[in-house]
Amino acid sequence: MNIVVCLKQVPAKDASLRMTEDSRWVREADIAYEVNEPDAFALEAGLQLKEKFGGEVVVVSLGPARVKQAIKEALAKGADRAIHIQDDQFYSLDPLQMASALAGALRGEKFDLLLTGLQSDDHGFGQTGVILAELLGLPHASIIMEIQVNDGRLRVKRELEAGWFQWVEMPLPALLTIQSGINKPRYASLKGIMAAKKKEIRNLERAAVLPADRRVTQKTERLYVPQKTKKTEFLAGSAKDMAAQLVEKFKHEVRILS
Repeated sequence: MNIVVCLKQVPAKDASLRMTEDSRWVREADIAYEVNEPDAFALEAGLQLKEKFGGEVVVVSLGPARVKQAIKEALAKGADRAIHIQDDQFYSLDPLQMASALAGALRGEKFDLLLTGLQSDDHGFGQTGVILAELLGLPHASIIMEIQVNDGRLRVKRELEAGWFQWVEMPLPALLTIQSGINKPRYASLKGIMAAKKKEIRNLERAAVLPADRRVTQKTERLYVPQKTKKTEFLAGSAKDMAAQLVEKFKHEVRILS
């Protein structure tokens, strides 16, 4: 079973973030990076399926040179080879452009299953995986908590709202976006780290895989750190008076009532 896993490198959760001068992205020079958490679960799901059914796991990642650190970590855990789409300005891409670049890099690949994380820990769009499925013409399902493969078909468990779940059957090849918590990601062994040094990393330029006419469809105007403020107002009077005051504030200050 041949599996492709999309992997993204994001700022570490405990990193102290400072914005660039245009407030469009973070200053990258002085922060640490890690593998996007949902993508780590997607990788583990792919490795477990490979161990059960055979085949190979291919990792594909988009970003600058530092992304190779995340790629090598995936190779050390057991992925067989990788594709790195080099792009120093990847953060300026919208989900459609990211998915288009990934689709361009994967068109020559033969795979049975394509896995992505549900969303990224930095932008958090949650769109790239499903757009990628549409561009490649694949059936897809999102928020996956369990994967079963039988006779060339998938049976997957989706997480819904309010504690509900849904089982979906679908054919292969397909794309799944993986929810965090589906498994327990493994650590790279010393043997795996040594073996990763000999595994193939194919390098591509963004311009070679992203159509030139794929324009930006959405953009980030400003990134900022929320300011912590406290403002408490006490309402006085009877319960009826306070309820009336509260309704007025909802209408004219908070504007959640009309």
